[in-house]
Amino acid sequence: MNRMLPGTRALRTFEAAARHLNFTRAADEVGLTPAAVSYQIKEIEDQLGVVLFTRTSRTIQLTPAGAVMFETTADALDTLQRAAGRARRMTRSAAHLRISLSARFATNWLLPRLARFRAENPGLELSFDISDELRSFDMDDIDVAIRFGTGSHEHARSDRLFDTVIVPVCSPKLLETGPRLQEPQDLLQHTLCYVDWKTEGMIWPNWRMWMAAAGIADFDDSRCVAFSDSGFVVQAVIESGAVGLADLDMIATDLAQGRLVRLFDIGVSVARPYAYHLVCPEGSSEDPRVLAFREWMLKEAAQS
Repeated sequence: MNRMLPGTRALRTFEAAARHLNFTRAADEVGLTPAAVSYQIKEIEDQLGVVLFTRTSRTIQLTPAGAVMFETTADALDTLQRAAGRARRMTRSAAHLRISLSARFATNWLLPRLARFRAENPGLELSFDISDELRSFDMDDIDVAIRFGTGSHEHARSDRLFDTVIVPVCSPKLLETGPRLQEPQDLLQHTLCYVDWKTEGMIWPNWRMWMAAAGIADFDDSRCVAFSDSGFVVQAVIESGAVGLADLDMIATDLAQGRLVRLFDIGVSVARPYAYHLVCPEGSSEDPRVLAFREWMLKEAAQS
């Protein structure tokens, strides 16, 4: 007698539970409650007629049958996702280019320049996948990605766009009403905020590093305010009168429109080889759409 196989949604729930070996973390990933995950796993077990997990009051573990199902389910879902990505790409127009990039890069760098791209390339249509996650070109139906990192991606071409320089900024109002800001030493009288981020081999420039570049030794950064994202730093600078460290290329529009003011002619570069890169699969690097976007991006990056 043939048994019905679980649907893809149920299999995705099982795959997450098997990978995390935790129903709560799996529930967070797939957007269900832990009780719903547990119920769905029990339904799969009833459908297949096998026990997939051994459960105790505190832990779950895969049974041998569960381990077999986990391996094949992960492969099957990956194959289906790649096929879906290829199918979506086949239905797109030949003039349609899909780009993956972060919200910060889209808002602060690309969108202010987008009218120029459209004027120079009227035959191309762009759509965007806005995400900070590393996307798959195949599974997520992406033609080109803008990614921050070392530019090292397997089976992909990567072009460095520009160096990332971190500079201090404040609001115009602070210059008018706050304590004076005529030399770097004056910053010690202000609330200082920055992005606290580290990755392998690189620390995002912080106030201790900037002060050292400005000739201020033994700076005590214990009173600095750290944020996880530069958007919060800019918000604190504009709304709360703080002085923040920001990525110069990402605040060009704010500087041009007078929402921010750069302080002092001292910047700290992000350690090489970290930078924004334009990335595309090796097989599509000669695609006319990709070539047109790449040429335009490199030209704009050189001008900035």
